[in-house]
Amino acid sequence: MQALETDRLTLRIWEPDDADFAFDLYSRWKVQRFIGAVPQVMVERSQAVERINAWRSKDHPVHAVWAVQLKASGQLAGTLLLKSIPASGESLPLRPSGDTEIGWHFHPDHWGHGYACEAAAAVLNYAFSSGVKRVVAVTAPGNVASQKVCRRIGMSHAGQTSEYYNSLCELFVVSAP
Repeated sequence: MQALETDRLTLRIWEPDDADFAFDLYSRWKVQRFIGAVPQVMVERSQAVERINAWRSKDHPVHAVWAVQLKASGQLAGTLLLKSIPASGESLPLRPSGDTEIGWHFHPDHWGHGYACEAAAAVLNYAFSSGVKRVVAVTAPGNVASQKVCRRIGMSHAGQTSEYYNSLCELFVVSAP
């Protein structure tokens, strides 16, 4: 996985030592409330360890999950994802849709500083320079903050869809320049 740099951020591979931060992030309802058809918070640190291990396993030449770290302090701020988005359907696990999804999850202490936009813009540039032709983002209808990030990074709102995750989502799309 390629590390990415912006003016204020380093996007890097998740390390085993990041489990405490990941658990703190994903054990918060404020963060998890819009993630998944049935949002759930982590209840044990071992869940964070499992998630980091899954994120570290590389099975795609471009897709990745980055830990977002502040350059100034070295503090972790959140997660940036570029991955295959699953299509809605009855089979479990859900089958890949063939589309590439971008997503972000940031710690509330780091909301409102533009970090999600900065990190997501870097990942979009990486995706397009790596040959990805189109990227989608989906948000819960009530997740206005993430919808603003989508627009700020140049994504267009394409309406509501139930094509992904067996859930009604707001769909945003952007194509390679």
